[in-house]
Amino acid sequence: MLRTPLVAAIAAVSLGVSGVAAADTASLEQRLAELEARIVAAEQRAEAAEQRAALAEQQAESRLSDAEVEERLAKVERRASGEEGFSFNGYARSGLLIGEDGKSLPGGPYVTPAGPLGGAVGRLGNEPDTYAEAVLNYRTQYENGAKAKYTTMIADGVTTSNDWTADESNLNVRQVYAEFSELPSFTGAFEHASIWAGKRFDRDNFDIHWIDSDFVFLAGTGAGIYDVQLADNWRANFSLYGRTFSDLDLKEDADTGNAETDNLTLTANNHFGNWQWMVSGLSAADNEERDIGADQTAANSGFHTMVAYHGDSFFGLSEGNFKAALIHGRGLGAEAKVIGADGNLTDDAQATRIGLYGTTYVAPRWRIAPSILAETSDDRFVQGDDYKWAGLNVRLANEITQNFEMQYEASYQYMDLDPQGFDGRNAVRGDFGKLTIAPTFKPQVGGFWQRPEIRAFASYTDWTGELNDFSDSDSFGTEGFTGEQWSFGVQMETWF
Repeated sequence: MLRTPLVAAIAAVSLGVSGVAAADTASLEQRLAELEARIVAAEQRAEAAEQRAALAEQQAESRLSDAEVEERLAKVERRASGEEGFSFNGYARSGLLIGEDGKSLPGGPYVTPAGPLGGAVGRLGNEPDTYAEAVLNYRTQYENGAKAKYTTMIADGVTTSNDWTADESNLNVRQVYAEFSELPSFTGAFEHASIWAGKRFDRDNFDIHWIDSDFVFLAGTGAGIYDVQLADNWRANFSLYGRTFSDLDLKEDADTGNAETDNLTLTANNHFGNWQWMVSGLSAADNEERDIGADQTAANSGFHTMVAYHGDSFFGLSEGNFKAALIHGRGLGAEAKVIGADGNLTDDAQATRIGLYGTTYVAPRWRIAPSILAETSDDRFVQGDDYKWAGLNVRLANEITQNFEMQYEASYQYMDLDPQGFDGRNAVRGDFGKLTIAPTFKPQVGGFWQRPEIRAFASYTDWTGELNDFSDSDSFGTEGFTGEQWSFGVQMETWF
């Protein structure tokens, strides 16, 4: 009986010790597992830290310096501003000019007998053509600060109203040149000068837009340098342009059969504040051998000069602008506008031209743009010939709404032309007049230079009947175009 309790007690003690041992073993295993988990987690954190450190090191190696960041930002800004990269500019007009009989009419600013001599009249409601210019530019700026510009200009003009005009097309590359500026090697007077070469219009040409006439038009193929700073208030441009006399009756060279000669124009264009003084010398070797008839001698040299003022007000009377120029030329320089373009001029030819225009607002919604262009020349194509013409043009506009205005134009030209029989032409004297009214729509009114525009128009033109006898090859006197008539049409014009 005594053994049973004792055995039970011993068994109980034994079982208790065994349970304690088992519990201790389980706790130890749990702690080991937790420790292993902590070690694995630590290793993962260490590996992640190593990866972050490697990435940071790689980013540090590829990170742009402050200077590099600024250069990239400046490049983006230059592209956004058009100082670098590709750009596109253009001009275009297209319209329909119909007479009272429902047929198309001759027209254009140079439609009068004085037109071939440079005598332009108002163009509003007087243009039957479609003409377009596309100017493609690519600008580059280099790390040393130098800039380069490449320009190509393509133009075409037709008078037909058809949609397909390949047979009548005058598609032409009018400009293709390269220009460099801000060259670090240039110092002193040439520090901000730019050089160019190729085929181009001179940068400083300026015109009277309302009669589509440049004061002077210097263009051709050659080279030049702009913006030579000769003194604080004296900036000069120098250029050499070549033009080819290839479409005229030049005696063929006995050896080469060449019926061409080249005119070279060397020009110094000086700017003194608002004043401009341009002087050009012209030379066309062997041009005196040209057969111009009547025992006349064609010029092989010439001289051309212009004094101009570019005003920043309307003749000092109100806000606006104006330009005025006095031009004189002799020999090959007697073609006062398109310098070096006419090889038929005699050695004694001389011409004097005056031009001016201005723009201003005469009331908050009314603006006006008057212009005058006149010329006298003699011994131009034959000894004793005499040409005088003068024109006045006034463009007036009334801004009705933000998108609509009424435009009006009055144009007058006087002609006294005595060609002495040159090219079968007859002496005439008379007047030309034109009045135009043109309702005009545009995205936003606000000045004579706001484009695009869409216009409808009605024009009344009349001229002295004697002018119809000037030439058999001009528009005056042709069937349905003898004066005192109405014309109608529509036109768009844009530039950008």
